[in-house]
Amino acid sequence: MTTASQSLFASVSRLTVRIMLCAAAGAAAVTGAHAQLVRIGSGATTTAARDAFRVDLGGGTVAGANGLFSDGTGERREINWDGVPDSFAAPNNLPPNFFNANSPRGAVFSTPGSGFQVSANAGVAPIEFDTLDPSYSSTFAAFSPQRLFTALGSNIVDVGFFVPGTSTPGLVRGFGSIFSDVDLANTTSIQFFDASNNSLGTFFVPNLIGSETLSFLGVSFAIPIISRVRITNGNTALGAGITDNGTTRDLVVMDDFLFSNPTVVPEPGTWLMMLTGLGIVGGIARRRRSQSQRVATTR
Repeated sequence: MTTASQSLFASVSRLTVRIMLCAAAGAAAVTGAHAQLVRIGSGATTTAARDAFRVDLGGGTVAGANGLFSDGTGERREINWDGVPDSFAAPNNLPPNFFNANSPRGAVFSTPGSGFQVSANAGVAPIEFDTLDPSYSSTFAAFSPQRLFTALGSNIVDVGFFVPGTSTPGLVRGFGSIFSDVDLANTTSIQFFDASNNSLGTFFVPNLIGSETLSFLGVSFAIPIISRVRITNGNTALGAGITDNGTTRDLVVMDDFLFSNPTVVPEPGTWLMMLTGLGIVGGIARRRRSQSQRVATTR
């Protein structure tokens, strides 16, 4: 087994212990590689949902280089856009590989549109995408001031994961994002894909009617299985003269990204070991719940 595989298996081993403890306490246990833990919030619950998702991924609260949070509970990366140089912010475009090359965090962006922008800092250019349309600073709000992120010419953003700073495909265990101005229900979403490009599910961001609102969606899995995500923001792309009316045109932008630190795709033997371990833990959890139920019925 390679060093990377050993590290990955060790993290899964720690996860199985956490699952067993949850099961013993009567909590719902994750018993399969494709089981998901979903965190959602909007308005006043946005920060609490984000914080719970941070705990799900692990890494603690102290940031290291290139948005890396790492401690005994795990490792995660965060992107809040505020460290992007002005030369790569509005009215200029952000290179799709900025967060794997310039600031290596293992995330590379693509879109059916024409590119990407990070909103400008105050005093450099109009803020919150007023560079595209002057109505946007009263439509959107930043979660972690003061920058936001959007695709251009499309409402779709694909995020592919790589071992940070390399061209080696990577996998993550979870991904989440802050969104601004989600007006319509069942419209803004994140779809997750595995290394074979099979969908792991589509999850919708909670909506909150109004302007300058905030929402959060984060989904984590039992093991690193996500190779990319597709983010659908509202139903219309930003552009000059295109304003949000909350119905036929729901414009949505993104703020903070959170994801587990990308790891190398495991060798087939390592996958088998991890899945077998999760199956054993799941069986133990089910037996313990069954025993507890039998004891309860005999009292």
